[in-house]
Amino acid sequence: MATLGIPQNTIAVLQKYNFNFQKKFGQNFLIDTRVLDKIVQASEITKDDYVLEIGPGIGTMTQYLCEHARQVAAVEIDKNLIPILADTLSEYQNVEVIQEDILKVDLNCLAQEKNHGNPIKVVANLPYYITTPIIMGLFESHVPIQSITVMVQREVADRIQACPGTKDYGALSLAVQYYAKPEIVANVPPNCFMPRPAVGSAVIRLVRYKERPVQVLDERKMFAIIRASFNQRRKTLVNGLNNAAQLPYSKDQITEALEEMGLPVNVRGEALTLEQFAKLSNLLQ
Repeated sequence: MATLGIPQNTIAVLQKYNFNFQKKFGQNFLIDTRVLDKIVQASEITKDDYVLEIGPGIGTMTQYLCEHARQVAAVEIDKNLIPILADTLSEYQNVEVIQEDILKVDLNCLAQEKNHGNPIKVVANLPYYITTPIIMGLFESHVPIQSITVMVQREVADRIQACPGTKDYGALSLAVQYYAKPEIVANVPPNCFMPRPAVGSAVIRLVRYKERPVQVLDERKMFAIIRASFNQRRKTLVNGLNNAAQLPYSKDQITEALEEMGLPVNVRGEALTLEQFAKLSNLLQ
């Protein structure tokens, strides 16, 4: 089968099947072999690995993954792409295409059945409108995952990797960094896709921590505090938390906790590290 990372081969397949791009699925297919090489390299896939690909499209990256991995599960939501995938992946024995919404797939069951419960590697060119729910869903469902290497909107990659005190830093940075170490491995301009997206993209690799970087008594409570402190960015942390309907803390309790941590009473949420949020959450317990 012809390599789909080469634009004319992608065009040939799309014409053969008379395929129309679906805006609702955020479809943008990669047409740059250098970027595909970078993704496979960054994900460090070996012949021992079971790889989950989210949104294979017409199978461009899937072909590369099949060459490097032991087994690939490709989950595709668009049923119109299933016959195309059957064609473009016909040479590979080590791939299973699953027509389903990734948010509805029991990935724990998949890892158990196909990989004896060992950690899997996730690779994806994610639709931008649903990037955050997919990444957070993978972490929060406690699926055994070693790493996630994904193509996302550049802006989202910056937010995931952001440090305290920067404009990109927020609830998403903290949520991802609680589970994994993020690293942007490549910037990808719009001309590497068909159709061209309006924004730049980036490949980010998230290596899951074996041990959480902070100890927290109640994860959900900590994330409720984090969300509340970024909901009203311009407000001080005390006011942000005090105004949050879902949190039961008085101004005095919050002030007391901050003082115990040696933080000024007028500190803003964006100044706190993950470690400080964990400590604050534990103190307020």
